[in-house]
Amino acid sequence: MIELMILGFLAEGPLHGYELRRKMAQLHGYARTFSDGTVYPAINRLVAAGALTREMHRGQAAAQKGILRLTDAGHERLRRLLRDADGYDITDTGRYFVVLAFLSQLPDPEERRAVLRRRLAFLDQPASFFYDGAHPLRAKEIDDPYRHGMLVIAKAASKAERAWLREQLDLTTEGHHR
Repeated sequence: MIELMILGFLAEGPLHGYELRRKMAQLHGYARTFSDGTVYPAINRLVAAGALTREMHRGQAAAQKGILRLTDAGHERLRRLLRDADGYDITDTGRYFVVLAFLSQLPDPEERRAVLRRRLAFLDQPASFFYDGAHPLRAKEIDDPYRHGMLVIAKAASKAERAWLREQLDLTTEGHHR
């Protein structure tokens, strides 16, 4: 997800590393901050792979600041990550939201719809946080008020997301964009 966020934000335009890290923290939430030891090695790997370029400029007090730019190879890598989003990229809400944040960078509407269809198929499967063997427990089967609350909230969020996904799939099928 770090690579996807780096590529996705840089697809919107060049950024200094600190600006990129701030945008990543805002998207992913302050509860899951990224350390320099996580972000900068990922940037360095993407530069080495030819997905990014880094132009060094003198900053305040003679400190070097790097402006990062996405290359053509970086754009293709971003499109591949979005197009191939599956598994945890679809089932984990945090990871899926990162994919969704940059899905408009995927130029082919059918490829975008395929990602949305994978998410909808996942949400349409019966699931719960709590099970009796293989049977997913529903809110009405849970006595604990906090666990019950978890299921009520999750059900409402899932219902809203499924409605939005169906709306998007219907709109894009008709050739309209929102």
